[in-house]
Parts: sequence; structure tokens; C-alpha cells
Amino acid sequence: MNGLINDGSLRAIQICRQHPCRSGALAAMVLISSIEAPRFARNDSSGAVHRSIFRLAVIGVALAALGACSALQPSAAPATTFYSLNNTPQPASGVAKALPMPASTAASAPTLLVNRTHAAAGFDSPRIIYLREAHKLEYFAQSQWVEPPARMLGPLLTAAIEKTGAFRAVVLMPGAASGELRLDTDIIRLQHEFQTSPSQVRLTLRATLVDDKTRRVLAWQEFEAIEPASSEDAYGGVLAANRAVQTVVGRLAGYLAATANAPSAAPAIP
Repeated sequence: MNGLINDGSLRAIQICRQHPCRSGALAAMVLISSIEAPRFARNDSSGAVHRSIFRLAVIGVALAALGACSALQPSAAPATTFYSLNNTPQPASGVAKALPMPASTAASAPTLLVNRTHAAAGFDSPRIIYLREAHKLEYFAQSQWVEPPARMLGPLLTAAIEKTGAFRAVVLMPGAASGELRLDTDIIRLQHEFQTSPSQVRLTLRATLVDDKTRRVLAWQEFEAIEPASSEDAYGGVLAANRAVQTVVGRLAGYLAATANAPSAAPAIP
């Protein structure tokens, strides 16, 4: 049996220490290539048969260990996919079109400061929210927004409002600029709803127009858009969410354009 204790055995022990999960399989494979089978006292032909059986047994143990190890290894987690909200033009009747502003009007038009959008609790993270039951928020495991939706909405609002031509300047805050009016916005909900067929995405945004000098609320209104999802998965919801964002942003821009130059004529606060 001295042949069993050789360099191959030592290498097998080292592998066992370095690779606990695969130690049995790896060690056995090393042993196969280096171990010397026990010598049997019978004639040469009988000893050769026994040595062959011994080596086949070692191979069987190695293969069994490899299979067990593979079953115990954790499977690789799917990669997370990230999505964005962007300003790709969408057909929507509520989008205000940019009109050339006379020079005299441009000089007297107010400057609008756009504060960063806030979000209600539960909607202030990059997670993509869906509902299968009322009031129960769930999240897609391998799909996320590249940033929280509230953070992505600010530049979209600023660009849409600028296109109306109703303001001397539209400035996304924070910044050092000063202006006559300030826009505060809050995402009430942005969720993929699976209670209907097809599923749908609902976006509700509250907008508040404030006199930045007096801090007086001039008007506020909630805007909501519901868009059907093109597929029953996260990507279908992302496409619907982008359409909903464009609809709401366009309606809000038109609302501000109609009220900005005549704050006293703004719709009454409910």
C-alpha cells in the first residue's frame, strides 16, 4: 500500500484545502493519474484485473463527486437591466407647441425656476414598481430605472416648458438664478398595474406654481396619464411609462404656458 502515499496524494490534499466544494472530485482526478493501485498476491492476470477494477472505482467516485459539486454550486444571477425616461417625442394632443414670442413679450415674460421633483414614499428609488393587488407595491427583480424617476423628470420638464416660448428663461434648480415664478412637482405614483388586461402604467404628478418673491401659491393641479403596456413584462411597462411621462409633461407645459403671463387668471386652487 506504500504506492498510495505519494506525490499524487499530497497534491490531492492541497486541492482539498484550496477548493472545499470541489475537493473530492479534484482530488480523485489527481489520484487517478498518479496513484498506484494495491498489489494483489495472486497471479499477474488476476492482479491486473483487480487493479483495473480499482481504477474504475476511483473514476466512478470522481464523476459522482463532480456531479454533486455541480448541483451544489449556486447558479449565476441574471444581470440587472437598466431603463431610462427620455424626451423621445410621443404623439399627444396635450403637448404645447413652441410659438415665436414677440420681443416686447419676451422682455416682460417671467423667469421660471423648476425645482427638483420629489416623489411619494415608495416611489423615490430606482426600483420599477408593479401592482398585482391593491395597495401592495412589488418590484421587478432584474429591472431597474437608471436613476430614480423623480431625478430624471426635472430635465424633461425643463425642456418641454422651454419649448412653449412662454417664459423668458426656464432654469432647473438648484442654481444661483433668481426668477419670478417657481414650479414644484411631486410624483404621487408611477406604477405598472397588472389588475387589468392588458396591464397598464399609471403616472400621477402634482404641480404647484408659486410666486417666488412672496411664496404665495398661485395654482396647483394634478396630472394623470394611464397607458396600456405593449407586453406583460418590465420592458412593456417601461415603454408605457415613457408615453405617460410625455403626456403628463406636455399637459403641464401647456398649463403653465396658459397661466404664466397672467398669474391672477390661473385656475383657482381647489
